[in-house]
Amino acid sequence: MSVQPSAPNVGVRNAFVLSLAQACNGSIGAIAISLGALGGAWLNPDALALATLPVATFSAGSAIFAMPVAMLGRKFGRKLSFIIGALIGILGAVMAMLSLQQGAFALFCLSYLFIGGAGAFVQQYRFAAADTGTDKFKSRAISWVLTGGVLAAFIGTEVVLRTKDMFLPLPFAGAFVGMAGLLTVGIGVLLFLKPVGSSHISAEITSAHVRNISEIIKQPVFIVALLCAVASYALMTFMMTGAPLAMKHHGHSEAEAVLGIRWHVLAMFGPSFFTGALIVRFGKLPIIAAGLGLLIMCAGVALAGLELWNFWTSLILLGIGWNFGFIGATTLLGEAYHEGEKNKVQGLHDFILFTLVALASLASGVTLNSYGWSGIALVLIPVSILAAFSLLWLKIIGRPQTT
Repeated sequence: MSVQPSAPNVGVRNAFVLSLAQACNGSIGAIAISLGALGGAWLNPDALALATLPVATFSAGSAIFAMPVAMLGRKFGRKLSFIIGALIGILGAVMAMLSLQQGAFALFCLSYLFIGGAGAFVQQYRFAAADTGTDKFKSRAISWVLTGGVLAAFIGTEVVLRTKDMFLPLPFAGAFVGMAGLLTVGIGVLLFLKPVGSSHISAEITSAHVRNISEIIKQPVFIVALLCAVASYALMTFMMTGAPLAMKHHGHSEAEAVLGIRWHVLAMFGPSFFTGALIVRFGKLPIIAAGLGLLIMCAGVALAGLELWNFWTSLILLGIGWNFGFIGATTLLGEAYHEGEKNKVQGLHDFILFTLVALASLASGVTLNSYGWSGIALVLIPVSILAAFSLLWLKIIGRPQTT
C-alpha cells in the first residue's frame, strides 16, 4: 500500500521544484529584456522611437494574463496551469524567431505579448510555493523561489551571450531558440509538482465585512502604496528598457549591454533575502524612502558619464532601488484591505501597475530617441521626489490599521 506524503513534505518538495522551475522559466524575462529594444531597433531602424515597443508589449502581456493565471489555477490546478504558461512562452519564442527571420516588427511585438503572458505565470510560483506549512516555512519557501530568480538572471543572460549569434547574419534568433529550450526543460521540472489539498475556507466567505472597491481606493494608504509601487516599477522599467540600446549607441558592445542587464536583475532579486527583515526592523515607509533615494542616486550616476561603469553602476542601483521601493510598497498595500478583500484589491492594483509599466516601456524609446540617455535619467528624479513627498504626507496624517 502506498503512503501519501504529508502536507509539509509536499510543501517542501513543491518549493524545491518551483525554485528549479523559476531558474528555468524565470530566465525568459532576462532574455526578453536584454534583446527587446535591440531586436526592435534591428527590425525597425527607421523608427527608433518605437524600438522599445516589444518590451512594452511584454509588460502588457503580464497585465493581460494576470487574471487568466488565477482562473486557470482555480480550474485546472497549479501544475497544469503553470505548464500551460510555459507552452504560451514557447509559442512566443517561436513567433519571435519567425519575426526575425521574416523581418516582421509587428510579429516581434506580438511574440513579446505571449512571452510576457508566460512571465505572469512565473510570477505566481512564489505564492504556490507558500501554499502549505507554517508561516516560518512559507518565508523559507519564498526564499527558495527567489534563489531560483537569482539563478535565472545568470542563466538567461548566459543563454543570450552564447546563442544570440547562432544564426548569423540573422541576429538574436538563437537566443529565442534557447528560450524555448529552457521553457521545455521547465515543463519537465513542473511535472514533479504534487497537488496540495485546500483546507481553508474562502476568505471572501469568512470576512465579516467586504467593502466596496471605491471605498478602499479612496484611502490615503492605498493611494500612497500604489503611487510608490508605480514609481518604483515604472521608473525601473523605463530606465532598464532603454539601457541596452543606449549602451550600444554610446560605443559599448551587445555583450556588455547583456551583462549590464545581468547585474541589474541580480540587484533586483538578490536583496529580497533580507528586505523583509529590514522592513520589520525599520518599518515600511523608511525602506520605501530608501528605495526612492537609490533611484535618485541611480539617475545621478547615469548623468555623471557614459562610461561602462556609469551604465553598470546605475543599473545595479536601479535594481536595489526597485527592490526596496516595490517590496515596501507591496507590503504597505496590505494595510489597505481586509483578508476578504485582497483578491479584488490586488487585482486592481496590478492592473493599474502593469498598464503604467507598459506605457513606461514605450515612453523609454521615445525619450531615448528625443532626449538621449540623460533625458531618461532626469525623469527618475522628479517622480521619485513626488513619491517621497507622498510618504511624508502619509506619515503626517497617519494611517488606521485594517483588521
